[in-house]
Amino acid sequence: MHKKFLQQAIILASENASTLKGGPYAAIIVKNGELIAASSNCVTLHTDPTAHAEIMAIRLACKKLNDFQLSNCILYCSCEPCPMCLGAIYWARLERVYFACNRLDAADSGFDDSFIYDEISLPPEKRQIPMIQLKLKDAVKPFITWDALKNKTLY
Repeated sequence: MHKKFLQQAIILASENASTLKGGPYAAIIVKNGELIAASSNCVTLHTDPTAHAEIMAIRLACKKLNDFQLSNCILYCSCEPCPMCLGAIYWARLERVYFACNRLDAADSGFDDSFIYDEISLPPEKRQIPMIQLKLKDAVKPFITWDALKNKTLY
Protein backbone atom coordinates (compact mmCIF):
# COMPACT_ATOMS: atom_id res chain seq x y z
CA MET A 1 0.00 0.00 0.00
CA HIS A 2 2.79 2.46 0.88
CA LYS A 3 4.59 1.89 -2.40
CA LYS A 4 1.34 2.47 -4.32
CA PHE A 5 0.77 5.89 -2.74
CA LEU A 6 4.42 6.87 -3.05
CA GLN A 7 4.33 5.91 -6.73
CA GLN A 8 1.31 8.20 -7.16
CA ALA A 9 3.32 11.06 -5.69
CA ILE A 10 6.20 10.34 -8.09
CA ILE A 11 3.83 10.32 -11.08
CA LEU A 12 2.26 13.62 -9.96
CA ALA A 13 5.72 15.16 -9.47
CA SER A 14 6.85 14.03 -12.93
CA GLU A 15 3.71 15.46 -14.52
CA ASN A 16 4.23 18.75 -12.67
CA ALA A 17 7.85 18.98 -13.77
CA SER A 18 6.91 18.40 -17.40
CA THR A 19 4.35 21.25 -17.44
CA LEU A 20 6.81 23.86 -16.11
CA LYS A 21 4.09 25.00 -13.68
CA GLY A 22 6.15 24.07 -10.65
CA GLY A 23 9.08 22.04 -9.44
CA PRO A 24 9.55 18.27 -9.57
CA TYR A 25 7.77 17.62 -6.31
CA ALA A 26 4.44 16.19 -5.19
CA ALA A 27 2.83 15.06 -1.95
CA ILE A 28 -0.16 12.91 -1.05
CA ILE A 29 -1.90 12.62 2.31
CA VAL A 30 -3.74 9.43 3.21
CA LYS A 31 -5.97 8.60 6.16
CA ASN A 32 -7.09 5.04 6.86
CA GLY A 33 -6.03 3.98 3.38
CA GLU A 34 -8.06 6.75 1.69
CA LEU A 35 -6.44 9.54 -0.33
CA ILE A 36 -7.37 12.80 1.42
CA ALA A 37 -5.27 15.33 -0.47
CA ALA A 38 -2.72 15.53 -3.26
CA SER A 39 -0.71 18.43 -4.60
CA SER A 40 2.33 19.16 -6.64
CA ASN A 41 4.74 22.02 -6.10
CA CYS A 42 3.03 25.35 -6.92
CA VAL A 43 5.80 27.85 -6.12
CA THR A 44 6.06 29.40 -9.58
CA LEU A 45 2.41 28.84 -10.48
CA HIS A 46 1.20 30.76 -7.41
CA THR A 47 4.28 33.01 -7.13
CA ASP A 48 4.48 31.83 -3.53
CA PRO A 49 7.75 30.52 -2.08
CA THR A 50 5.81 28.57 0.56
CA ALA A 51 3.69 26.67 -1.98
CA HIS A 52 5.73 23.48 -1.72
CA ALA A 53 3.87 20.26 -2.46
CA GLU A 54 3.86 19.15 1.18
CA ILE A 55 2.53 22.51 2.41
CA MET A 56 -0.17 22.55 -0.27
CA ALA A 57 -1.23 18.97 0.54
CA ILE A 58 -1.33 19.76 4.27
CA ARG A 59 -3.52 22.79 3.59
CA LEU A 60 -5.90 20.75 1.43
CA ALA A 61 -6.09 17.88 3.94
CA CYS A 62 -6.75 20.21 6.88
CA LYS A 63 -9.50 21.93 4.94
CA LYS A 64 -11.07 18.63 3.88
CA LEU A 65 -10.93 17.19 7.40
CA ASN A 66 -11.82 20.52 9.01
CA ASP A 67 -8.95 20.13 11.46
CA PHE A 68 -5.51 21.71 11.89
CA GLN A 69 -4.05 18.42 13.06
CA LEU A 70 -3.45 15.44 10.80
CA SER A 71 -2.39 13.02 13.54
CA ASN A 72 -3.90 9.92 11.92
CA CYS A 73 -2.62 10.72 8.44
CA ILE A 74 0.38 9.59 6.43
CA LEU A 75 2.29 11.82 4.03
CA TYR A 76 3.84 10.40 0.87
CA CYS A 77 6.19 12.75 -0.95
CA SER A 78 8.34 12.42 -4.01
CA CYS A 79 11.36 13.81 -2.15
CA GLU A 80 12.59 14.24 1.40
CA PRO A 81 10.89 17.33 2.85
CA CYS A 82 12.85 20.58 3.05
CA PRO A 83 13.27 22.37 6.41
CA MET A 84 10.12 24.47 5.92
CA CYS A 85 8.01 21.45 5.06
CA LEU A 86 9.56 19.46 7.88
CA GLY A 87 8.38 22.15 10.30
CA ALA A 88 4.88 22.04 8.81
CA ILE A 89 4.82 18.25 9.10
CA TYR A 90 5.57 18.46 12.81
CA TRP A 91 3.02 21.25 13.35
CA ALA A 92 0.37 19.22 11.51
CA ARG A 93 1.28 16.18 13.63
CA LEU A 94 1.33 13.74 10.75
CA GLU A 95 1.70 10.14 11.85
CA ARG A 96 4.41 9.13 9.38
CA VAL A 97 6.20 10.30 6.23
CA TYR A 98 7.35 8.17 3.30
CA PHE A 99 9.59 9.77 0.67
CA ALA A 100 11.27 8.58 -2.51
CA CYS A 101 14.31 10.77 -3.29
CA ASN A 102 16.47 12.35 -0.62
CA ARG A 103 17.89 15.85 -0.20
CA LEU A 104 21.08 14.89 -2.04
CA ASP A 105 19.06 13.86 -5.09
CA ALA A 106 17.33 17.25 -4.95
CA ALA A 107 20.65 19.07 -4.60
CA ASP A 108 21.94 17.32 -7.72
CA SER A 109 19.09 19.02 -9.63
CA GLY A 110 19.77 22.46 -8.17
CA PHE A 111 17.47 22.28 -5.13
CA ASP A 112 20.09 22.40 -2.38
CA ASP A 113 18.67 23.22 1.05
CA SER A 114 21.82 22.36 3.00
CA PHE A 115 22.51 26.04 3.70
CA ILE A 116 19.11 26.32 5.42
CA TYR A 117 19.84 23.33 7.64
CA ASP A 118 23.14 25.04 8.52
CA GLU A 119 21.45 28.40 9.17
CA ILE A 120 18.89 26.93 11.57
CA SER A 121 21.56 25.86 14.03
CA LEU A 122 23.19 29.33 14.12
CA PRO A 123 22.25 32.04 16.61
CA PRO A 124 19.94 34.54 14.85
CA GLU A 125 22.58 37.28 14.72
CA LYS A 126 25.02 35.00 12.86
CA ARG A 127 22.66 34.01 10.02
CA GLN A 128 23.16 35.18 6.43
CA ILE A 129 19.92 37.15 6.63
CA PRO A 130 20.42 39.38 9.68
CA MET A 131 17.85 38.67 12.37
CA ILE A 132 17.90 41.27 15.08
CA GLN A 133 15.81 41.08 18.23
CA LEU A 134 14.61 44.47 19.39
CA LYS A 135 13.74 44.54 23.09
CA LEU A 136 10.45 46.38 23.42
CA LYS A 137 8.73 47.06 26.73
CA ASP A 138 5.45 45.32 25.85
CA ALA A 139 6.83 42.65 23.52
CA VAL A 140 5.48 39.78 25.64
CA LYS A 141 1.98 41.29 25.92
CA PRO A 142 0.51 38.97 23.26
CA PHE A 143 1.75 35.96 25.24
CA ILE A 144 0.40 37.34 28.50
CA THR A 145 -2.96 37.83 26.80
CA TRP A 146 -2.84 34.29 25.39
CA ASP A 147 -1.86 32.76 28.73
CA ALA A 148 -4.84 34.45 30.42
CA LEU A 149 -7.40 32.98 28.00
CA LYS A 150 -9.49 30.21 29.53
CA ASN A 151 -11.10 28.64 26.44
CA LYS A 152 -8.22 28.75 23.97
CA THR A 153 -7.53 26.03 21.45
CA LEU A 154 -4.03 24.71 22.00
CA TYR A 155 -2.03 23.73 18.96
